[in-house]
Amino acid sequence: MAGHSHWAGIKHKKGRQDKLRSKIFSKISREITVAAKIGSKDPSTNHRLRAAIESAKEANMPKDNISRAINKSDLSKNENFENLRYEGFGPKNIALIIETLTNNKNRTAGTIRAILQKFGGNLGTTGSTVHYFDNLGIIQFDINGIPEEKALDFATTTGAVDCFSYKNFHEITCKKADFYKIKNEAEKLLKKIVYSGIEWRPKIRNSLNKEDSLKIKNLLEILDEDDDIQSVFHNCKFYK
Repeated sequence: MAGHSHWAGIKHKKGRQDKLRSKIFSKISREITVAAKIGSKDPSTNHRLRAAIESAKEANMPKDNISRAINKSDLSKNENFENLRYEGFGPKNIALIIETLTNNKNRTAGTIRAILQKFGGNLGTTGSTVHYFDNLGIIQFDINGIPEEKALDFATTTGAVDCFSYKNFHEITCKKADFYKIKNEAEKLLKKIVYSGIEWRPKIRNSLNKEDSLKIKNLLEILDEDDDIQSVFHNCKFYK
């Protein structure tokens, strides 16, 4: 996605809403099932499951769907999924990091390679694009009732990397290793958290013209539609 978690970005796209909602639910359900399978079914002790459930709630997934996904972990003992990261390049040599959850890495790699080649890009080797990004924890919370000074003070006292204020929310960035610690503190002291996750944020964004922006958005949309792909990060600055 456009530098955000898969479900945080895709749910806001226009058109095909029912299809997109179903796709989001399917991907989150898979993550919930895998998280419950490899760890505790108690989200208070299983950070990965907790994060997946929070993503489900952000996407307005019904509680029954969440429960079914957790229970499915008992029925999929012989189905092994693994998280794999692929790196590659798209048109205009844009850098991509593609995070997947798959039970067939050959299928997934082949699909990603074919999509990138269709757009004039290529699948790279491990380490080919990761140096263009920082792996950071991201916590966004509602701006209402929280002045910028309070948000900045919280970021400073908790050891966050930075704090930004936007129109509707404040955003704290932190080291990946500090993410859950700072998020727990944020839940105690701050108002509504609207999004949280671990992302690959580009160090520098490459500006694109209108034509290239449309082409790359099309590429990202096609990647999003693949069931194995959970998140896509890039270093583009789209034409406005």
